[in-house]
Amino acid sequence: MPQARQQAIEVLLAGDWQSLRGTLRTLSDVERITGRLALLSARPRDLSSLRDTLARLPEVRDQLPQSDDAQLLGDLHAALAIPEDAHALLQRAVMAEPAAMVRDGGVIARGYDADLDELRDISENCGQFLVDLEARERERTGIANLRVEYNRVHGFYIEVTNGQAAKVPDDYRRRQTLKNAERYITPELKAFEDKALSAQDRALSREKYLYEDLLQKLLPHLPVLKRIAAALAQADVLATLAERAHALSWSRPALTDAPGIELIRARHPVVEQQVEQFVANDCVLQETRKLLLITGPNMGGKSTFMRQTALVVLLAYVGAFVPADAATIGPIDRIFTRIGAADDLAGGRSTFMVEMTEAAAILHRATPNSLVLMDEIGRGTSTFDGLALAWAIARHLLSHNRSHTLFATHYFELTQLPQEFAQAANVHLSAVEHGDGIVFLHAVQEGPASQSYGLQVAQLAGVPQPVIRAARKRLAWLEQHSADTGATPQLDLFALPSDPSDDDAAEAAAPAAPSALAEALDGIDPDSMTPRDALDALYRLKALSDASA
Repeated sequence: MPQARQQAIEVLLAGDWQSLRGTLRTLSDVERITGRLALLSARPRDLSSLRDTLARLPEVRDQLPQSDDAQLLGDLHAALAIPEDAHALLQRAVMAEPAAMVRDGGVIARGYDADLDELRDISENCGQFLVDLEARERERTGIANLRVEYNRVHGFYIEVTNGQAAKVPDDYRRRQTLKNAERYITPELKAFEDKALSAQDRALSREKYLYEDLLQKLLPHLPVLKRIAAALAQADVLATLAERAHALSWSRPALTDAPGIELIRARHPVVEQQVEQFVANDCVLQETRKLLLITGPNMGGKSTFMRQTALVVLLAYVGAFVPADAATIGPIDRIFTRIGAADDLAGGRSTFMVEMTEAAAILHRATPNSLVLMDEIGRGTSTFDGLALAWAIARHLLSHNRSHTLFATHYFELTQLPQEFAQAANVHLSAVEHGDGIVFLHAVQEGPASQSYGLQVAQLAGVPQPVIRAARKRLAWLEQHSADTGATPQLDLFALPSDPSDDDAAEAAAPAAPSALAEALDGIDPDSMTPRDALDALYRLKALSDASA
């Protein structure tokens, strides 16, 4: 199925997929309407939308390109044949623009039911009937001033003045006596009155009955309507994937039977839309290169690299083109991820417990055809515990699961793993120092990272400079101690004998008395300064800086 979709997308890209997308965008949600029909809860405008959508199916079929190389498009073309019976029924039964609710009337089209049409005619043409009746009765009786009228108390009546009472026919029945006139009713007028007064209520009742009957008549058509809904949905997906592939320069991946993943200049499909220039990277996993140990600084792009790999694989198996210059992907049965940090307060599980639970699930279920993403496993506990767990989990993934694995870590001791397992390899996200800062290159390179740049990242985050200076001194001392003793136990950070530099670190960490230069800077409000004031302030600051040097 993925290859069939990719072939269909390729054929669409060679044709007029823009027109197809434009047409599909105007169609109604047939799947939602079909679901309501099945529950007999579809509203009038659902039916009119369904009718209009069915009428446009020939247009959709014409816009689907036909090719011997894309059987899927041929199947969709066949599935979108218009159901003539269902469409004809909706065409006859439902008004062009029906009311929102059946109770409001104006849903069933004229000509569908003779009784409903008659009731509507009575309700809508009442005034004309009275005019015609009055003219006929004047001619029949010879009473020139005879009137046919209506009021809410007595209903319809024929009024004759007392001077013309002798001309009243025998079929007139007295309804009301006035001082100067008599009011009568005739069998014809009585019959019309019965119809007219109840015509609207009866019309609404009849329309409700007809609508419910219409829903019942549509039920046998549900299978074909569901088929059409599925075909439209699939055509919409293919057209959208074609649009994305065209707009974002995605390429068609090669899905093979040979195990492995080879991505050339792959990109993250979401992140690349949010940054001005995204750095594309290669990723190669194969039988002789099952696990990549990914090191590098925080913010260097390790998680992005891992996630983009998983997304490219997922898109390929969905049947889409992928954000890469080229991609060759072997069998992948599942994608497992252990990324991020979150606790489960309601379940009484710590962040580390959640991490280990997810890791356990991966170790139990991953297969040689699985893609596994492990991001900084073991960071939620002590250094030695975390390092030991990370080492053991990586070894298990290599020796037992044998899954394709991306394993990001800050434990540089793990970079020795390839010496024990030939199927493991080191890669790192590169960065360069620039003065006291750091520039992230986001490029994946072979080999382990040289350092983690944690202090530089902390500085970028806005950690106060006294803290950074103290941390830098402590780091240098710890590294020297590690070189001298050959060990770096975690507790030594607090338990080792005091070093003279500790006093300097403590002094650096403590708030320092503000210098004259700092006080001058604090007194400057850039928003309220004129250009001339700003220039004068700059000269003063330069003089203070020279004096303190």
